Amino acid sequence: MQTYQTVPAAQAVKQTWLPRLLWAPAQHLGLLFLRLSGALLLLYVHGLPKIINFAGELQHIDDPLHVGRAFTLGFAIFAEVLCPVLIVPGILTRLASVAVLVLLGVSMFLVHADWSIAEGQFGWLLMIVFGSIALMGAGRFSIDAALSQKAED
Repeated sequence: MQTYQTVPAAQAVKQTWLPRLLWAPAQHLGLLFLRLSGALLLLYVHGLPKIINFAGELQHIDDPLHVGRAFTLGFAIFAEVLCPVLIVPGILTRLASVAVLVLLGVSMFLVHADWSIAEGQFGWLLMIVFGSIALMGAGRFSIDAALSQKAED
């Protein structure tokens, strides 16, 4: 008597990348969503305007740590432009998120310490987003994860 081994349909479908993405554990999709939405929002709302209006920003930026306006603006551009560019594909994600958190901490606790929770809600929400990413990492759908898996093989 001949026996046939059957592969469950769900397992056969999981072989391709699109179903793997759609069937991924919710935490990995959630981290992908957090990375993309948080980083692109930070880049669009804060980073790009600083690059476009560099001279004007240099005139008006606060320097709460007294390290110089140029250094302060340079760090802000690093945290609001370069770090989001790294976070989107998931490259050095935790480190980049920590840099963003440092900038947000200085902004919320030193520059805008007089703001109410309502006035600073965008900054607090960004701290929650990038704090979550820093704690959990980039997730499965990232270059960090691909490099980690390649190193294990």
